[in-house]
Amino acid sequence: MLLSVVICTWNRCALLRQTLEQMTKLHALADGAWELLVVNNNSTDATETACKEFESRLPLRYFFEPQSGKSNALNLAMRETKGRYLLYTDDDVLVAEDWMVEYAAAFRRHPDAAIFGGAIDPWFEGEPPAWLPTVLPIVESAYAIRRIPADAPESPMQANFLPFGANLAIRKAEQERFPYDPKLGPNADTQMRGEETAVLLKMLESGIKGVWAPRARVRHFLPKHRQSEEFLRGVYHGLGKISGRRMKERGETGFASRAGLRWQAFTGQARYTFGKAAFLPTIWIKGLRHASSAAGRLAGMNE
Repeated sequence: MLLSVVICTWNRCALLRQTLEQMTKLHALADGAWELLVVNNNSTDATETACKEFESRLPLRYFFEPQSGKSNALNLAMRETKGRYLLYTDDDVLVAEDWMVEYAAAFRRHPDAAIFGGAIDPWFEGEPPAWLPTVLPIVESAYAIRRIPADAPESPMQANFLPFGANLAIRKAEQERFPYDPKLGPNADTQMRGEETAVLLKMLESGIKGVWAPRARVRHFLPKHRQSEEFLRGVYHGLGKISGRRMKERGETGFASRAGLRWQAFTGQARYTFGKAAFLPTIWIKGLRHASSAAGRLAGMNE
């Protein structure tokens, strides 16, 4: 069983080196080989040099995608991979040493499934602001956190709780049917997320089965600039945009829908203002989330 590990990277060569160094500690597969594809998405730093440093220590294949946008890099990787399954992670992640072995075991146990996801634990840069640990259970999705106990069952995947690209596996045959939308995902101009979410929702809606693999674990780096209200507003606005586009596709753009979203944005902002004044992080963070998401939906409907 040949497995293809995929990392798309943009201007984070220092973090990428840590990610690749951890990859050298991966346990060997008992019944198959693996390859590692690193796609440089038009970086201007020392990304290529960092990759060359590991060519003798990892089965690494290096590619360059000049078109800005993670979705473009993901689609290039999809075309170039040789494995039956694609194991996605990020350039700011430390995978567990048994990460790949655990996924391979899950693939064998669930041949009827094509989507797999594992746990993602936070790895904070420095000390987070005092409010963040308090609200983390509310906003963990914005940080691509999936805190799943290692002894949890390998349960079916549901549309309201999906894997993130930092720890995701998809069988290539199904992935080729659902390429990534270049209009979604971070690029040089925006950090809007949602490229994987959009693909996974379409897959599940088409009847493709997904299964959780809780023992396939990673740690995801959260730099200081993401530990802020501004970052969270951007994430929820971006996710709202994706939802708004889907509403538009379904024809749900009438007066009632728009009026409801405007009311959600207003009440969410009021809740945020009240919560901040009363020093109640669990109140104002929900207001921020609702207001930003509703505004994003409206923006998506208008595109």
